[in-house]
Amino acid sequence: MRNIVAIVGRPNVGKSTLFNRLIQSRDAIVDETSGVTRDRNYGTGDWNGKEFSVIDTGGYLLDNEDSFNREIRKQVELAIDEADIILFLVDGKEGITPMDEDVAHLLRRSDKPVHLVVNKIDSPDKFALSAEFYALGFDTLFPLSAANGGGTGDLLDEIASHMDDTHEEATDHLPRLTVIGRPNVGKSSIINAFIGQERNIVTPIAGTTRDTVLTRYNLFDFDFYLVDTAGIRRKQKVTENIEFYSVMRSIRAIENSDVCILMLDAQSGLEAQDLNLFSLCRRNNKGVVVVVNKWDLVQKENNTLKKYEALVRERLAPDNDIPVVFTSVLNKQRIYKVLEMAKQVYENRARRIPTSELNDTLLPILKQTPPPIYKGKTVKIKYITQLPGTYPAFVFFCNLPQYVKEPYKRFVENNLRRLWNFTGVPVKVYFREK
Repeated sequence: MRNIVAIVGRPNVGKSTLFNRLIQSRDAIVDETSGVTRDRNYGTGDWNGKEFSVIDTGGYLLDNEDSFNREIRKQVELAIDEADIILFLVDGKEGITPMDEDVAHLLRRSDKPVHLVVNKIDSPDKFALSAEFYALGFDTLFPLSAANGGGTGDLLDEIASHMDDTHEEATDHLPRLTVIGRPNVGKSSIINAFIGQERNIVTPIAGTTRDTVLTRYNLFDFDFYLVDTAGIRRKQKVTENIEFYSVMRSIRAIENSDVCILMLDAQSGLEAQDLNLFSLCRRNNKGVVVVVNKWDLVQKENNTLKKYEALVRERLAPDNDIPVVFTSVLNKQRIYKVLEMAKQVYENRARRIPTSELNDTLLPILKQTPPPIYKGKTVKIKYITQLPGTYPAFVFFCNLPQYVKEPYKRFVENNLRRLWNFTGVPVKVYFREK
């Protein structure tokens, strides 16, 4: 198993900058605004061949009046529980503050190795600034600059010294299920419901989740990553720089996913921004499961569910071969149906049809119903094969591919979906000259 390193400290001391430095990436949002990091953010670091996981936490505050601060403190405490090594980050320029002393008091009660890291020591003449932090009561102290990397080598040597040479094998091959949707539709709540703990912060305030948050789910014969994303609003409503970065990160999360779980609010229905998100998934050739959340708040009549589903599919047309699941995350109604459908869609997306089966099954149908004659020319399809790739794509070799029009391509795609299960995934059809 990889060792877990947690970075804790008060707000705006550079935790996300150090996190990015340790994992050699820019996964965590960095901004001058205090409180940007609200959820725990996970990444993987490597030093001299030893891998470790890194947790970036929200800034630790003791203000119980603020719902964010209460939730952030809970996240910090969870990170301390999960961690094997704790990096207590302080600001070398500002010196010791009462909040630093509060965090130190919490950490001294932990039996985990704690290393005091004095950040923003970006030149040798500032090393003396770090001496006063010994008053916090920790044996090891590392002055460094997370922004430019100075001094991080000594810290990484210390982290590596706590580890053995064994670590879990890479899990990058695991499927990625990305939960997307407008703000406040229940994305973080459904992930918390899946895993049975408050992994992601949930408040009634839209925009709580700003980073994409990765969680391994390995229960009930499922094994994949769940990715929580920031809610994506229309461009005109994106005002903060932080939210702009969050939206861009959510889009990248879609690009890196296998299946997207598109969550809707049952009371507001399928809106234009939901269609934009669906279109983004389709352009990136991702599998999709539509989840209509807060179904318990909808007033029911005869066939309400069927009518609602028909309306959703009508809005998604012509790409209406999409699973639609109605849930109440709050009441945990049908949430595991979402996982079952997402797993099925992932398998559909990865499905490979043998060339012999394609030609034996589909070619007779296409010969019986060939493309319409165009300009007196007859199109003859000779051979079919599936292209290699991460999503279903098929090439049909024929004599006159330029005369095959869009309606016939749709006819071919529908037959592919009818004969083999491609529910929830895009199917690409290409006609090429033999």
